[in-house]
Amino acid sequence: MLENQIEVILLRLISERGLDKTICPSEAAIEIAGKQGEAWGALMPQIRKIAVRLANEGKIIVTRKGKQVDPDDFKGVYRLGMTRID
Repeated sequence: MLENQIEVILLRLISERGLDKTICPSEAAIEIAGKQGEAWGALMPQIRKIAVRLANEGKIIVTRKGKQVDPDDFKGVYRLGMTRID
């Protein structure tokens, strides 16, 4: 249930942000957990796992320092964006 909710929220937030813009994964965590202190932080590992799966499925991209990265091989702070269909 939570996995589906995370996926829906990630895809919605990314879509709302639009092409050539990205979201911070914490935006999804905060939306799910609410702004109750640091409760959203516990969601971050699961959000990353789902983001990696969505990127591997070609539904989103993972970026780091403004550049697209391999979803299976990145560390540190990352952002999520729309996949370009050219």
